[in-house]
Amino acid sequence: MRGKARRRPSRASDVDADRQAPHADAGPARAGAQRVDVRVRRAGTLAQADDWLADEVPVALIFNGISHAVMLATPLDLEDFALGFGLTEGLLERAGELYGVEVVDDPAGLRVEMDVSSACFARLKDKRRSMAGRTGCGLCGTESLEQVEPPLRPLEGGAAPLSPPAIAAALRELPSHQALQQRTGATHAAAWCSPDGRVRLVREDVGRHNALDKLVGAMVDSGVDPRDGFCCITSRASVEMVRKAVAAGITALVAVSAPTARAVDTARHAGLALAGFARHDDLVLYSDADRFGPLTLS
Repeated sequence: MRGKARRRPSRASDVDADRQAPHADAGPARAGAQRVDVRVRRAGTLAQADDWLADEVPVALIFNGISHAVMLATPLDLEDFALGFGLTEGLLERAGELYGVEVVDDPAGLRVEMDVSSACFARLKDKRRSMAGRTGCGLCGTESLEQVEPPLRPLEGGAAPLSPPAIAAALRELPSHQALQQRTGATHAAAWCSPDGRVRLVREDVGRHNALDKLVGAMVDSGVDPRDGFCCITSRASVEMVRKAVAAGITALVAVSAPTARAVDTARHAGLALAGFARHDDLVLYSDADRFGPLTLS
């Protein structure tokens, strides 16, 4: 999103809006990508062609005039990104502490200028870290070992069971909502899915952490109950992805790739149901396996 923009009103059905034209040239994929001229070599022959590349832009997250982090991100849904990042990083305790967002062009990229409460600003100053964000580990610039894993509030028990067939249905549906990935092949997605396997919200970004932050922001903005469904991510489940999910109140995380050992340990201690290698009808259950319905061990 270029220029200045305020936080948009809540939309309860993002996916329904995207369904109207997910692959159209004027759709969201075009907004987050650039077309370039390339030469393609196939079967020993060379041809001129067009290719679409995902945008990767430095985005400065600025709280009450102070820059807290610079992330390389796809310049879409940055209002969602601001809210989700603030919540999952523990800077915002609730959405109401974010009063407004403006996305402003800068010669070096984009500035996401947030107007936040004095309590949030005090929190930011307490845990201030100057980190250059990347699509990788998410710890770049952390000043001490204690900052790597600050205390995490465990999830409350009692979330509804999940159906493996519903998870499989969501995984089958998800690619049709990844307009940017289909055009560029370079982005991750995070999706919020209802218990019956319907994909309700999707956010894409070149960074898997960014995609999840954007999704969290969209969920809060849309009034979604994070206990009423599950989150699918098209990446591995690193410890930071697990921590962000728990911080957002999400009780079940399904990844198409593997988790790390630290992610599994964190999920088990926090009470997060975690599944990996989600392909077709198959799952590997790493944490809270009983949450995924009655299973028979062979």
